[in-house]
Amino acid sequence: MRLLDHSAIRRTAGLALLLALAGCHVGPPPNPAVRSTDQEAFWQRLTRLCGQRFDGRMVEGTDSVFVRNRLSIHVGGCGPREVRIGFVIGPDSSRSWVVRRVDGTLALRHEVGGDGGTDDRASGYGGRTRDTGSAARQDFFADAETGRLLPPAASNVWSLEVVPGRTLAYTVARPGARQRFRLEFDLRPAAPQ
Repeated sequence: MRLLDHSAIRRTAGLALLLALAGCHVGPPPNPAVRSTDQEAFWQRLTRLCGQRFDGRMVEGTDSVFVRNRLSIHVGGCGPREVRIGFVIGPDSSRSWVVRRVDGTLALRHEVGGDGGTDDRASGYGGRTRDTGSAARQDFFADAETGRLLPPAASNVWSLEVVPGRTLAYTVARPGARQRFRLEFDLRPAAPQ
């Protein structure tokens, strides 16, 4: 009777492990699930705008910087978990709105970069959805981090609305406050010149 060769068993086990691992799919992570079909539909509307630039205007509010400067957005940096919307006010292109899929919800962050890192404006504030919203609109309620970074914005609710072929709207409101801040960007194709 022949005795088992232990080194042969180890080689066979190692080969079996390599073959098992070779069958595993390695690639980008799948899109994380969102809470509802409404949020998924909103995400799809947003990602269809990727790679495009749109002009806009202030339709509610009194901020003179937004009234006197050209406003535009560029929807870019689109991936399975994140859409980055560059927001340009006149010559200032330091702002971005970042929408992410996070733990079954959608999150909105405001990123502000400075020239040479010397800008003291708050960056990284925002919030998350609390309910399913709709395919056209999602509301993002300020989170605890926002309360620490920007105490006056601790109760803010930011909204994004996407009406395909018509508008993308960005709104800021505070519960109990009468005044809102609203920007609208024209999604209609430019007329031929």
